[in-house]
Amino acid sequence: MKYVDEFRDPKAVHALSKEIHRITRHPWTIMEVCGGQTHSIVRYGLDRLLPTAITLIHGPGCPVCVTPIELIDAACQLASLPDVIFCSFGDMLRVPGSRDDLLHVKAQGGDIRIIYSPLDAVEIAHTYPQRHIICFAVGFETTAPAQAMAVLQARRLHLSNFSLLVAHVLVPPAMEAILSSSENRVQGFLAAGHVCTVMGYDMYELICHRFQVPIVVTGFEPVDILEGVQLVVTQLEEGRYEVENQYSRSVQQSGNLEARKVVDEVFEPTSRNWRGIGEISRSGLQLRQSFAEFDALRIFEDRIQLSRSSNALESECQSGRILQGLMKPSACSAFGIRCTPEHPLGAPMVSSEGACAAYYRYRHHEVARG
Repeated sequence: MKYVDEFRDPKAVHALSKEIHRITRHPWTIMEVCGGQTHSIVRYGLDRLLPTAITLIHGPGCPVCVTPIELIDAACQLASLPDVIFCSFGDMLRVPGSRDDLLHVKAQGGDIRIIYSPLDAVEIAHTYPQRHIICFAVGFETTAPAQAMAVLQARRLHLSNFSLLVAHVLVPPAMEAILSSSENRVQGFLAAGHVCTVMGYDMYELICHRFQVPIVVTGFEPVDILEGVQLVVTQLEEGRYEVENQYSRSVQQSGNLEARKVVDEVFEPTSRNWRGIGEISRSGLQLRQSFAEFDALRIFEDRIQLSRSSNALESECQSGRILQGLMKPSACSAFGIRCTPEHPLGAPMVSSEGACAAYYRYRHHEVARG
């Protein structure tokens, strides 16, 4: 644990806090994009170590949370088919659709299997040639290479019984949508280090200069996050807007070229509806036409009924505003009362990276405030 402890060192954390207090002269609002960063901030109380002039708000950096209702409904229908084995990461099973979630489908007899890698689903397809195996491809740019590799492996093995239900989303278009909103309050970003490990950070240069906001690629431990905040605040106080890399131990400017190559080979950008937010142009990935035989929606289009894109959320759920950084979870009237991990009204209370789940786990005593 030596190298982890180094980035959780209390002395380093308090030294960074002191330095941020020293350099802060004006009020600033900074958004961390990644749900993993949100959990670290709330778990370690990092926001409470900052000057009152610095406000951290939580972005839509949880792919489970932004997967649209119509794709959850499609997943439930596909998983209900008797000849299908539906494979998914575990945190997708309790995300509510318009009627059911995958856990309910599993309880009703659907063959749903939790996997830890898309290649697990390829192995299942190889083992059960008489069944059709569908892998729920969810995630940001971070998980896309593994899904692309699964498709390439299935093709090499001539597996005609393997396909993807693709729900991948991309970070930069979401950042642009937030900055373009009339309700935007964001003045600087902490960019997600794991996404940039794969994709690099060249794509942030245009956003940075177009919207004149500093963007700092940041890791996930307390020292990482506070160093990221320090770099953003320094730029804001000096009137600069640049892309900086705090997470240099993992991230290179061009990212992982081999991973980027395999993603580009298998996928192409497409518009994507984000749950609670709406459609964002070129914010998702879809299989290229040359890999259309691995598209579950095309294969089963005659056996399922796709619902229309909708951002209507169940009951009083405020997850759309929470995912856009317009509301803190504890400000929702249902938080911790009618919305809990056992009985979630929306996806951010379900996902391990959801802001509502983080607040409930570490600050469940905070009741709704206006």
